[in-house]
Amino acid sequence: MAGVAGQPIVHSLSPLIHTAWIAAAGLDADYRAFGPEDAAAFADLVAAGRQGELRGLNVTAPFKEQALALADQAGPAARTSGSANLLLFEAGRVRAESTDGAGLMTALAEQALGLDVRGQAVVVLGAGGAARAAVAVLIDAGAEVGVVNRTRARAEALAAALGATVADADGLDRAVLVVNALSVAPDIDLSRLRDDVVLMDMTYRPLTTAFLAAGRQRGMTTVDGLAMLIGQARPSFRALFGRDAPDVDVRTAALAALGETS
Repeated sequence: MAGVAGQPIVHSLSPLIHTAWIAAAGLDADYRAFGPEDAAAFADLVAAGRQGELRGLNVTAPFKEQALALADQAGPAARTSGSANLLLFEAGRVRAESTDGAGLMTALAEQALGLDVRGQAVVVLGAGGAARAAVAVLIDAGAEVGVVNRTRARAEALAAALGATVADADGLDRAVLVVNALSVAPDIDLSRLRDDVVLMDMTYRPLTTAFLAAGRQRGMTTVDGLAMLIGQARPSFRALFGRDAPDVDVRTAALAALGETS
């Protein structure tokens, strides 16, 4: 038994993706959605995992930072980003991992061919758990990362913790990549951006967000959140079930669930 925990969780595509892989691999396993109402309920779910009721949990908003705090040990990506999107339970202990960064880089490789962030300005919008993972992996890839957030103090705290900067208008002007890690459409002037900038949105409902649609109208390259979701799910599946995800077309099934065709 494994699953994904978040709030809200009803629209998560993670169960669809993992269930398809479980079926293709012929595993005797189950992967389902859990919707703890609050931090206390999430802690109870983790406690159930400690007791052997779960093999592991993917974790989404708003519990990623709490997930790391509840763990007994953490992998390098989780420690660096200060959040976890994967908890693994074994012999009463909890290990935290983060596959969000790997998912982001996989999505960029698939949908932004030729993008090289090394030595380049990159801007991440947001300061939550997903934003932290994005900042961490992009810094590791050699990018000069700036953070923009509605609450400047949170952006400053994230930047100080991970070695980024707080981005200003000049940072947006120079960026080769802008990643939206907010749950809402960002309020930025796309006319200030480079013509060859890549726009990425971690949200996949809708697949083409207003942010991405505006970028496409300007001829900009865009990367959708579904590519990142599938990208982070693959290493999660390996960690949860001890084998690589089968080579089956889960994106088409996910697009159908979203009512999208491409």
